Amino acid sequence: MPGPTALWITAPGRAELRPATPGQGALRIAARFGGISRGTERLVLAGRVPESEYARMRAPMQEGDFPFPVKYGYATVGRVLEPSPGGPPAGAEVFVLHPHQDVFACSPEAAIALPEGVPAARAVLGANMETALNIAWDGGVGPGDRVVVVGAGVVGALAGYLCARVPGTEVTLIDIDPARAALAARLGCGFARPQDAPAGADLVIHASASAAGLATALGAAGTEARVVESSWYGAGTVPVPLGGGFHSGRLQIVGSQVGRIPPARAPRWSHRRRLTKALELLADPALDALISGEADFRDLPERYAAILDDAATLCHRIRYSG
Repeated sequence: MPGPTALWITAPGRAELRPATPGQGALRIAARFGGISRGTERLVLAGRVPESEYARMRAPMQEGDFPFPVKYGYATVGRVLEPSPGGPPAGAEVFVLHPHQDVFACSPEAAIALPEGVPAARAVLGANMETALNIAWDGGVGPGDRVVVVGAGVVGALAGYLCARVPGTEVTLIDIDPARAALAARLGCGFARPQDAPAGADLVIHASASAAGLATALGAAGTEARVVESSWYGAGTVPVPLGGGFHSGRLQIVGSQVGRIPPARAPRWSHRRRLTKALELLADPALDALISGEADFRDLPERYAAILDDAATLCHRIRYSG
């Protein structure tokens, strides 16, 4: 029987399947589905992880080092083949922050059993929902707030979805693609193109990873409002329009990154508790709209770059045979 196989990014724009190490831990898992996180994985494939961020941007069970070759990814849903004391039982479906690999081992603490009502095919959104939850915390969204989210990719859309469920909020997703209007409606949000973005927002979340989007976000913020910058630009630099009403409006720009839990919650929330809650928040079938396509794991090397280059990609699901 062939051993485990993993996707490795080997050079700018190139990926290949390689024999994989089984991994560390007593819990053995066969992958069923995986999720491609377009924003981060596109930067990794292009070799645009800054050297200063090599350590901080390592995925939890990554192998290899930036820039190349590297085994990357952090959204895998699988079935337990061999259980371990203290972990999920054999046959349980679990979410693991593991790179794209068909069979692997991990510690019992690294695998979180899927909550009832969350199917494995949707649970690939777990890492993205965890990021969105952190963004909502950093934003401090409250009842009745007017919220603008610039960039209706997976993370932006999920952040908007969470904010829209706070009582009385009015949430508008902003995107250059008019087709995202249907997605916004599915998630309980309004929609506008950048030129029609509402002004005077209480909270603005920027998730477009573009200078134009950041300018739109600042323009949508009301006096004394908070702008949460959730985009990651990799090795690039982005101009920030700090003229105009930025200073007179006393705007705040707050960085949000999922690697750190906001200080107000850090004494009580572990990363495991946050990820567990993120998985529970995926019980809504409306979130299936965020899955924009699917690829067989064996076909991934040939399709990977095109999937990441396609601006229409939201969460592209990987299907394993296990």
